[in-house]
Amino acid sequence: MSHYTLHCSKCDTILENVSFSASGHCKDALLETRYRDVRFSESDAQGIWKFNWLPVHTPDFPQPGPVVYLSEGLSRHLGISGLYIVFNGYWPEKGADLHTCTFKEYEAAVVIQNAKESGVSGLTVASAGNTARAFSHLSHVSGFPVIIVVPRMCIAEMWYLEERARIPTLVVGDGDYSDSIDVAKRVSHIAGMPFEGGVQNVAKRDGLGSVLLEAAARMGRLPDHYFQAIGSGTGAIGVAEMAERFIRDGRFGSRLPRLHLAQNLPFAPMVKAWQKKSRTLFSEDLRPELIAEITTRVLSNRYPAYSMQGGVYDILDAAGGEMYGIPNIEVFAAMEIFRQTEGVDIAPAAGVAVAALIRAVRAGSVEKDEMLLLNITGGGEKRYAQEYKTHEVDPYFVPKNISDKEIEEMLCSLLNKSS
Repeated sequence: MSHYTLHCSKCDTILENVSFSASGHCKDALLETRYRDVRFSESDAQGIWKFNWLPVHTPDFPQPGPVVYLSEGLSRHLGISGLYIVFNGYWPEKGADLHTCTFKEYEAAVVIQNAKESGVSGLTVASAGNTARAFSHLSHVSGFPVIIVVPRMCIAEMWYLEERARIPTLVVGDGDYSDSIDVAKRVSHIAGMPFEGGVQNVAKRDGLGSVLLEAAARMGRLPDHYFQAIGSGTGAIGVAEMAERFIRDGRFGSRLPRLHLAQNLPFAPMVKAWQKKSRTLFSEDLRPELIAEITTRVLSNRYPAYSMQGGVYDILDAAGGEMYGIPNIEVFAAMEIFRQTEGVDIAPAAGVAVAALIRAVRAGSVEKDEMLLLNITGGGEKRYAQEYKTHEVDPYFVPKNISDKEIEEMLCSLLNKSS
């Protein structure tokens, strides 16, 4: 018997004999994982596999987990005392060993292991860069096939760790991340390799939510406030779902962490909608041309998980949350403050979260002695590049309106090349 079941968050239907799902049950509602063990626990397994609240049974490849520590430098700079940082990246002195330098490794690891255990033979993945990097690395580590689709504007985020990696990689030359999702879904159907599902995939959300598992284990309780930058919102939803599980456990607190979520201006559709208390995003805030003006292309999702039941609007509403629109100048300033105070470089998306924290402290939105958790979703890339060699992607460029016949021909060429 499995240690978890899948339920529809809207109608509470249990999906019998289903462990992998990349789609929902009811329209505009998420499936959720329910674990038979209500009490959180850790085993003697290594990395993220030690947690009991993950939808996997017998992981067969290694995956390092998050590192959580009590801040000294940034806390001193901000005049607060209870700031915990969950660092996801490469920082050997802290024990952080994510060679892709992004917390997307957790989602990739759990999604791949869950798919393998469910009899899935391969996946098609759409990404703005970080997820692609994580899936390409873990495809190599686990031996699990993936096809990756990224937009041209994000190709710089996509590099291989392994010199001879031959992960089939499609680059949509005339579109953004959302266009890559559209192409990936068509490729998935033709290749017979399921689309990994984005926010609908429970393994993805629970994998990303592992940052809160590590944090609560180290802190001994839930934080009062949680800070993260978001693009699709999947990671924040995963954290919010984990928080609900901790509350049901009863030993880690009875109040949801207040969520402080941020996006990079001028492309901040969820910020704009939340400020107007609208459950619906506004078309003028989703214009592709706005994406060209932000420094964090990994946050450039025009199909975010905002309006659906259990999505970003609902988790913000449940936790009394706030959203922040951060301009580029604040992103770069926050990245430098973190480097100077904590001693390691961070990715621009993490800089968005740091900038939101700085704003919240200055506005008095948090008390100086409250327990805060700052999710550094990516860091240590510069340090990693000094110590290891990375390798450029050998992509296949396609237009966003590629025909099905061209997809078939392209897949034949790519799969032969990667074999």
